[in-house]
Formats: sequence, structure tokens, C-alpha cells
Amino acid sequence: MIPSGLSAVRETLGVSLTADESLLVTATDRSIELINAAAQAAADRLAHDIIAYDVSDVLSITDAFLVASAPNDRQVKSIVDEIEERLNKDLGVKPVRREGDREARWVLLDYVDIVVHVQHSEERVFYALERLWKDCPEISLPEDAVKTRGLAEEHAKSRAAGDVDGDLS
Repeated sequence: MIPSGLSAVRETLGVSLTADESLLVTATDRSIELINAAAQAAADRLAHDIIAYDVSDVLSITDAFLVASAPNDRQVKSIVDEIEERLNKDLGVKPVRREGDREARWVLLDYVDIVVHVQHSEERVFYALERLWKDCPEISLPEDAVKTRGLAEEHAKSRAAGDVDGDLS
């Protein structure tokens, strides 16, 4: 909280916002609905570290980003397939673009209103998307998705300790 009398301002596309205003989620209700459905689908397929950001104030091309990861290529594909199937079946939407399928190291699903990034854990650490969007408001997610926070670190520790499977389901 900013003490009264002080005015911290963040510049966003030429719009001045106070620090409190900059933390408000301004994504549309539809975008929030899509993000929550995608987050739940990712959690159901055991994605790690699911997080969503409202980028509507800083990007004009989309309202929100969902980021999730998995420890192997097969699981990345499974998460992506589940998100795509769930959003199509439950909400009647299909991505306008799907990139990165061949390698399954970083798959992007572009739904225009939202963009879903599912990354292999190694790519997640290397590219650190959270660092890029840390100033954007975080979108509240379903409890199952929130519970995935820290799973990538647990998985890495179990692998280092010699648990070859690293199964933390």
C-alpha cells in the first residue's frame, strides 16, 4: 500500500495508473472464464506451476497469458491436448493458432482473448516468462491449479535425489 500523499505511477501504453490501480485485473469476463477452464484442464493433466497474468493493460493483442510446465515432452503434449479439448467441448472455442507441436518443448495456443504457454520445465526456467510479466496482475485460478505451484521444484529435487521416475502425482 502506498502511504497517502505519495503517488507512485506506472506508465502503461501512455496511461498513468497509480500503483493500486495497476494491480487491478482488467481482462474481460470471457478471458477470465477461458483462463480458468484452461488452468483446470492443465491441473487435471498434472501440469506444474500454473500461473496466469492479466496483460490487457500492456498488450493490445490479448487479455491474458496462462503459463504451465511439465517435466517431459509427452506430458507437455498431453496438457496441451487436454486444454484444447476442454475449451472446445465446454466453451466452444478453438485456438486460431497452435505453435511448437513438433518439438513439444514450448507449445503456444492462441485463442485471441488468451494465449496459453505450456513449456517443458527446462524451457520454463530458461525463458522465465514470469520475470517478463511480473508487473502485471496475477489472475486468480481454481484451487487445483494453485496447488501446482512448486511442483517443478519438487520434481527437480526428486530427480536429483535419484528418483528416476520423479512421479509426484
